Amino acid sequence: MIVLTGDCRALMPAQGPFDMIVADPPYGDTSLAWDQRVDGWLPQACSALKPTGSLWAFGSLRCFMATAERFVEAGFRYAQEIVWEKQNGSSFHVDRFKRVHELVVQFYRADAPWRNVYNDVQTSLDATARTVRRKQRPPHMGHIDAGRYTSHDGGPRLMRSVLFVRNCHGRAIHPTEKPSALLEILIRTSCPPGGLVGDWFAGSGAAGEACLLSGRHYIGCEIDAEMADLARARIATVLPFHDGSLA
Repeated sequence: MIVLTGDCRALMPAQGPFDMIVADPPYGDTSLAWDQRVDGWLPQACSALKPTGSLWAFGSLRCFMATAERFVEAGFRYAQEIVWEKQNGSSFHVDRFKRVHELVVQFYRADAPWRNVYNDVQTSLDATARTVRRKQRPPHMGHIDAGRYTSHDGGPRLMRSVLFVRNCHGRAIHPTEKPSALLEILIRTSCPPGGLVGDWFAGSGAAGEACLLSGRHYIGCEIDAEMADLARARIATVLPFHDGSLA
């Protein structure tokens, strides 16, 4: 588990190839000094990604609409997206709804067929019971009650594209920190066990924590030296719960 300090464009390409890249870059949606879109990292990320790998990028619809051509020009192809639903959110003076969601979009290399991209389908054990009645006429004489099949609560169900995960308000290290539980779902889906995840905008190191919990290797990069130290400290607190094979 490594957290580098510096510009991801200068440091991360040499760390690959990655089985998966996760990126939470500034969206550029506000006038805050730190919220400025970063240029030039997408082509390097594409080159550092294995043909079987994919990129999961966080953003707003406004951000993705403004930067869509950059993904195409960098050599990426759109795969799918999920919606992260939070328990509370934020709003700006131009919005008419309280924003309680963000997008996470998956891309893969345009020179690689989608069928070759690693994908471990995730399920959740929250299927609800249902009853299916057969109403066709029975193939024999006499009075026969309608047949019935009943499923049970708690069975496996394909994980849905809208995921409710509580955000980190009140306990976040970084102002835009993403919950490690959400990141772990993405990592389990798109990185094979023991594979390498590259976190190009590491922030608080939440993705590193998720990698430890899911048995993946991790290399992150954070340009803010103080935040990088906090990320290393955060990841170090998880190490005692593992055998050290991923250190």
